[in-house]
Amino acid sequence: MGLRPAKCYRSLGQRPYTRIAKRVHRRNYIGTSPQIKTRQFNMGNGSRDFQNVLHLVVEKSMIVRDNALESSRIAVNRAIQKWAGKEAYFMKVRVYPFDILRENKQAQGAGADRVTKGMAHCFGKPIGRGVRMKKGQKIFSILVDDENIENAKKALLGANTKLPCRVSVVVGKDVNEIGTRPKKTRDVLEEERAAAEAKASEITAGSAEAGTGKAAGKGAAEKTATGKAAGGKGAAPAKEEKKGKK
Repeated sequence: MGLRPAKCYRSLGQRPYTRIAKRVHRRNYIGTSPQIKTRQFNMGNGSRDFQNVLHLVVEKSMIVRDNALESSRIAVNRAIQKWAGKEAYFMKVRVYPFDILRENKQAQGAGADRVTKGMAHCFGKPIGRGVRMKKGQKIFSILVDDENIENAKKALLGANTKLPCRVSVVVGKDVNEIGTRPKKTRDVLEEERAAAEAKASEITAGSAEAGTGKAAGKGAAEKTATGKAAGGKGAAPAKEEKKGKK
């Protein structure tokens, strides 16, 4: 059986069901958890520092299914990767499909009239996941440099045909609005910073040792010169004494 139209799940009027209780079975209202179709939430180069951030913002409150979210993510990622390059952007999905969608499945075909009426208040079976979006909420965010702002705009607006709601693009300079970076990226950045600090400390220690060595060399040279000068002054009277004896 194929997917029902998106209009069946757009409304936010129904109460969301997200609870999956494993310890207390009588509180487990869902039973089974549908698999998430969104496979990736961080794309691109997360270790670089960019100057601009672009957000794809929803203009109407509604539920967006996870299959629409995944198709729009793939379209935006391919477009920005083609126009800007693999290392010239960082993209992040800002939402997560917590809401579990349900359906009261009904038999279709000849002789199924009695079954198609269904139940008056049936809870339904889980068929998928969705995101409860509010007006002004961010779906995707992209970090780019100044030369790739227009490419990122076109890539984000390309998701308009994949989503059931109207969207707009907001450009800003506060790159910290995108939130945290991936854990692997954070570890790489910390390792690079630690290596840079260790290298800087080694250079500082080497320069300090070189300065100490130069100072010690100067002191030894001064001592040698002083000793030679003292030896020369003390040898002159001895020669005079020898001349007097003769």
